[in-house]
Amino acid sequence: MPDTLGKDIRALRLARGMTLDDLAGRVGRSTGWLSQVERDLSQPRMSDLRKIAEICEVPLSLLFGAPDAPERERGRVVRASARRRMGDPEQGLVETLISPDLTDSFEVIHSVFLPGSCCDALIRRPTQEVAYMVSGRLDIRLEGDAFTLEAGDSFRLREQSLHWSNPYDAPAVAVWVISPPVY
Repeated sequence: MPDTLGKDIRALRLARGMTLDDLAGRVGRSTGWLSQVERDLSQPRMSDLRKIAEICEVPLSLLFGAPDAPERERGRVVRASARRRMGDPEQGLVETLISPDLTDSFEVIHSVFLPGSCCDALIRRPTQEVAYMVSGRLDIRLEGDAFTLEAGDSFRLREQSLHWSNPYDAPAVAVWVISPPVY
């Protein structure tokens, strides 16, 4: 597991407005135990990580998917081959964390929307987000208004609803800056 596991759990907890007591209680552990986990003094069991991921509504892989990096790069440099995977290709969206971890006031995500994929549910998060289209085309709805985005376009969300689809033959690639971190 990465040496930032505790810091990432803390960032996820804070981004969701939970206290140590709140999250510890929902996981079924003591506040002291969670405090030690967040300070990387104790390692949670896999069952604890599953509960934390479920409560924070993030994929389990986010909590332990970062490969080791040379000491001088940790927390500073993220190699393309070392990004943490978050999305589910079966859902048509593959996402990776570009940020070194979740300890900043924002996160940067690389998203690939596979051809023919769409999000069935409206997405609404308590965040501010900007997405930049790197390649491809993507259809989105922001609060019900429809837009088709192409490479070089960008858009912003401020706690607004989003629906996306890629009815095109090529993947659409976007880079997001999201504050506060939600993954």
